[in-house]
Amino acid sequence: MSPKSGGRAQRRQRRMLWISVLVVVGISLGSFAAVFAAKWSPRLGLDLAGGVSVVYTAEGNHISTTDLNETVNILNLRVNGLGVSGATVQTTGTNQISVSIPGVTNAQEVLKQIGQTARLYFRPVDCYAYPESVPKHAPKNYTPPRGVGPVPACQPSYAVSASSLNVQPNSSSANGFTSNNIPPDPQYAAVPSTSTVKPDYANSTVLLPGVGNNCLATGYRCVLGGSVLPGSAVTSAQATQNQTGQWVVDYNLSNSSKGLPASCKGQSGSQCWDMVAENNFHLPLAIELDGQVYSAPLIQPTQTSFTSFDGKGEISGSLTQQDANNLAQAMNYGALPVVLKAATSETVSATLGHSALVAGLGAGIAGLFLVLLYVLFYYRALGVVVISGLVLTAMMLWAIISALGHTSVAPSFDLAGITGLIVSIGITVDSYIVYFERLKDETRSGRSVRTSVDRGFKSAWRTVWAADFVSLIAAVVLYFFAVGNVKGFAFFLGLSTIMDMAVTWFYTRPLVILLGQSSRLQGTGAFSIATGLQATPSSASPTSPVPVGAGGGGGA
Repeated sequence: MSPKSGGRAQRRQRRMLWISVLVVVGISLGSFAAVFAAKWSPRLGLDLAGGVSVVYTAEGNHISTTDLNETVNILNLRVNGLGVSGATVQTTGTNQISVSIPGVTNAQEVLKQIGQTARLYFRPVDCYAYPESVPKHAPKNYTPPRGVGPVPACQPSYAVSASSLNVQPNSSSANGFTSNNIPPDPQYAAVPSTSTVKPDYANSTVLLPGVGNNCLATGYRCVLGGSVLPGSAVTSAQATQNQTGQWVVDYNLSNSSKGLPASCKGQSGSQCWDMVAENNFHLPLAIELDGQVYSAPLIQPTQTSFTSFDGKGEISGSLTQQDANNLAQAMNYGALPVVLKAATSETVSATLGHSALVAGLGAGIAGLFLVLLYVLFYYRALGVVVISGLVLTAMMLWAIISALGHTSVAPSFDLAGITGLIVSIGITVDSYIVYFERLKDETRSGRSVRTSVDRGFKSAWRTVWAADFVSLIAAVVLYFFAVGNVKGFAFFLGLSTIMDMAVTWFYTRPLVILLGQSSRLQGTGAFSIATGLQATPSSASPTSPVPVGAGGGGGA
């Protein structure tokens, strides 16, 4: 190779090394600035944000896994309806369910609401309302707060009634009927949706959103009257396809009077349903579960007069398969499949959580500070690489954890997560030390610092990769097989381990090679790379010859 082509190759190599370093710096600073501008922060767990935790025991013998999983799904619906983020509902053992809700202030009210039977109501539709407005800078998964105040009565010109709807059976229409479209009442634009903790919620007029922000597929919310029938009237519901291939929901009604309102005294669920349906003939009847409207079908719109349902019925319309499944699931969830009894409950104050956070971060920062002082004193200029690498890693981790806090992917950031990150600091610093000690071996064998920095990494990377890979496997196994706080520890340990591998390859390696090519840092100054590696003057010099027989290199 000619000197000219060799020079071009060296310049190309330096350019690629600089690009790698600058890309890592750019990603770190950019991601950190982005979450800072968005005012995002990690989603704190129960032990840091305070909140409530309760463990329920399913009463009875031979509790099936299916029943427990179904109960978890119902409780998730209820917890999510509280408008909080970071809550977890999971099974613990063969007959227990653990619920943790961080950041709540009305802990006793939450405990009262969680374990109750999921409430399914049938309510008449009074009128429609526009969707709630979303703040300009709200996060992607923003959930509008709900109110407990009174809901104003619908204005007469927007009220849903038999005369205003004017439902007419029409066999030539695609739906089999025609009706008028009633616009939403504008007075509700600034009225929040009703919270399920509202006093006398079942019998009150409520303003509720629909699943997927839909009510009668209009995109509006619904103003609903008091419950006219509880979910206990329905024994089962199933999503299926009718003869024309359309998705519908078939449901069966109860022969029992258990749980029915006083207006249905002496009647079975089937008889009560017929009475309610006749009273709302050619009108929409909303199916509401835990503060969300799953559907609001018209009662027999293709018929000219009311006929008995005979204990079963069908909900049809422009339903997709997912819509039908969701609606059937909602109707089946009128009651928990098991009886829950609170075994233990715990309320954690935000003050205690803040103290724990300060103590945990204080211990981590103190330990990190001592580590950084040590590497700076021991490795001199290379210590700056360690410090800058840890700062960039911390910035990226903060950005990733903050972004994941707005999703359901990552567990809440709690003390176990902080422990995982602190443990990962030792793993990260070990990666630097393995590399730097390998460089020492190379310089002791007589090679120059310029030659050692590249050769040393090739040997050190195998050790770093093996150590990090073992740590990652341990984190993955813990995450999938452990429960509770251990999952958080495993998740953040695994995340930081992956970050360590990426930063070592794309930042530490190119930066150390670039520094090793600097004549100034190869000298014998107190802060030079050569001094940090305890290299001899001959090996510190970039022009010193390699002694004969010294080409093999030292052991790792």
